[in-house]
Amino acid sequence: MAKAITENRKAWHDYHIEETYEVGIALKGTEVKSLRTGKANLKDSFARVDNGELILCNMHISPYEKGNRFNHEPERERKLLMHKSEIRRLIGKTAEKGYALIPLRAYFNERGRAKIELALAKGKRQYDKRQDIAERDANREIRRALKENQKVLD
Repeated sequence: MAKAITENRKAWHDYHIEETYEVGIALKGTEVKSLRTGKANLKDSFARVDNGELILCNMHISPYEKGNRFNHEPERERKLLMHKSEIRRLIGKTAEKGYALIPLRAYFNERGRAKIELALAKGKRQYDKRQDIAERDANREIRRALKENQKVLD
């Protein structure tokens, strides 16, 4: 399993995840060094298709501490690398109402390449979020009761 640099945990709360894709990301040298130290944030980031290319917006990669005047801009738009046929398919999907491309996590794969796990997601309504929270709390109570019941039996 690849080591995660950063995760977008809020995406699971705000979206119904339909499909996930592993995409590459075009980075500058200081961005890679900063990612290796774990200085990245996917909060509020999203991807869009622009002129047949996938663009990642609002991903924050902190400037590299030991970088000099060649350091990168922290929130610049970055190109995502994906096959043309898959991008065309995503264009059709994101044209549908309510669908968005949301990055779930950034990581380095086994070969040391920076990758983004991109999700095709549909936004949740407020009542969906409340229902998920109620379900999670109910499951937690069930596990707690089973655990206490197990202690009584032992």
